[in-house]
Amino acid sequence: MRVITHSKELQPGSQKVCAAIGVFDGLHLGHQQVIRKTLADALQWEALSVVITFDRHPSALLAPDKAPPMIYTNARRLRTLEDMGVDATWLIPFDAPFSQTPGDVFIRGLAADFSPLHSLSVGIDFAFGHRRSGNVGVLQVLGKELGFVVHGLASVALDGEIVSSTRIRHAIQSGRLDAADQMLGRPWSLSGRVVHGEHLGRRLGFPTANLAVTGLTLPPNGVYAAHVRVRGVDHRSVLNIGHRPTVSEGATSLRVEAHLLHFTQDIYGEEVEVFFIERLRDEMRFGSLELLQAQIALDIRKAEGLFE
Repeated sequence: MRVITHSKELQPGSQKVCAAIGVFDGLHLGHQQVIRKTLADALQWEALSVVITFDRHPSALLAPDKAPPMIYTNARRLRTLEDMGVDATWLIPFDAPFSQTPGDVFIRGLAADFSPLHSLSVGIDFAFGHRRSGNVGVLQVLGKELGFVVHGLASVALDGEIVSSTRIRHAIQSGRLDAADQMLGRPWSLSGRVVHGEHLGRRLGFPTANLAVTGLTLPPNGVYAAHVRVRGVDHRSVLNIGHRPTVSEGATSLRVEAHLLHFTQDIYGEEVEVFFIERLRDEMRFGSLELLQAQIALDIRKAEGLFE
């Protein structure tokens, strides 16, 4: 799958283009319906299938205090789109100049650069452009003028409620990971780049991979049995989410640390993916590092029992 950062990079030539537009955080069942319509159109018309999305949630720029944590990193979203069979993704840098673009101006530029544009697929409630000036109705008017078809796909419901990124975030944050999996149509996973920490785990005999997860949706604090995918291979792991009360005094930043069992490779700087198996216990404060060491050993044995 090609990834472009400007519409002019696509250069479809004489081949038609079928595109889907949206934030697509999580690529849940509703998002999949929109993208599959684009894939079906592309198959029927021998066209390129293109997903148009943003490198961040628009609220991260327009209303930072209200910006939701993301379900997936960009890398995870791109891998999922590639797995779905999308030919290309236009990952738009959502910056201040772009945010000022009126909806009709954006679509006219898109139609020119993606010419011949055959179809656009969006969610029925999709809004776009400066001050959310564009919607499905605006797209339909522009489609008649510029010669492309518009598909406004209805929302998908599960258990009597609309599937949405907001609903999935709430499910993850409350520890209802099975519910999140159902709405995503796949097991939810947490991705993050491995960064250097204080190497305390190594000194305790349990080296950990510290994940950079700022801005991502997280499950409740605690200790989990998990699989950590490194370079396409899953490794049994015990993972802690929390503030490390035994070794930290006062308020500290949240840490996500995974101890990969029987693993010795250097993976600093790489993005890994965590699949949660089961929550083992709450995060706890221990009276000494020795007691913490003993509990970690118990956590590992419990996790190994689950894996077996």
